[in-house]
Amino acid sequence: MSKQASMVFKSDSLVNAMTVDVEDYFQVSAFERHIARDSWDKLPCRVERNTNRVLELFADHGVRATFFTLGWVAERYPCLIRHIVDAGHELACHGYNHVRVTEQTPVEFSTDVKQAKQLLEDISGCPVLGYRAASYSIGAKNLWALQVLAELGFQYSSSIYPVKHDLYGMPEAPRFRFRPVGAEDLQEFPITTVRFGGRNFPCGGGGYFRLLPYGVSRWAIARVNASERQSCIFYFHPWEIDPDQPRQKGISAKTRLRHYLNLSRMERRLDRLLRDFRWDTMANVFLTPS
Repeated sequence: MSKQASMVFKSDSLVNAMTVDVEDYFQVSAFERHIARDSWDKLPCRVERNTNRVLELFADHGVRATFFTLGWVAERYPCLIRHIVDAGHELACHGYNHVRVTEQTPVEFSTDVKQAKQLLEDISGCPVLGYRAASYSIGAKNLWALQVLAELGFQYSSSIYPVKHDLYGMPEAPRFRFRPVGAEDLQEFPITTVRFGGRNFPCGGGGYFRLLPYGVSRWAIARVNASERQSCIFYFHPWEIDPDQPRQKGISAKTRLRHYLNLSRMERRLDRLLRDFRWDTMANVFLTPS
């Protein structure tokens, strides 16, 4: 696509929400059976370096984003947290230890999230309004978690993915913002999907963005913007721009494909995405009155 065509396309689109799930390569749910949590501090951390590169990339494009950050990361890299906030980005909560909500009781979940929220606010000096569950692990069987988030003072969650997936998903959920029953003070902003052939297909980033040609994501986001007049939510992880990260042994072929596919192409694709669409934080896109 020519630069002129890109500028026309960008000017016609809505403002979308750019988000980053700040966690290191060894903290992903796919590795939880292979890497014990008590070994995390012994592993070479790359999250600070990679997140700083993400910040540089956003600065190059004049983009502000929302950083859903683990408390574990914030506790060890407080300067990174302050850098995120000082650069004009929104800081949000990703829990403390990247434990899926499906593996927690309501009390355990509340304790984990409360600890992370307080830590992020103490370091940044800013209120934390948003939350995202590890691996989108809020769904039909644990919607009680949204009520817990409302009780803890969050204004929004972005934790439900309305797709069918082997690890997560709630395909029957609304595709766009909604207020959960029993937690009306909270808004849920599902990860973006595109409707095609009577089904929801993911187009909000992650592994799908690396797996499929860039043009597919561009088409899907543009379709949601133009046809449904809805802002999209895109997400990725700092480790996805790091093809030199340590490689894990003993993992399945599926896990290896999902985690490592096209890491070397990710930054170039992000560069195109940041040029092709308009982006801002979750709070500015969805919470600020128009």
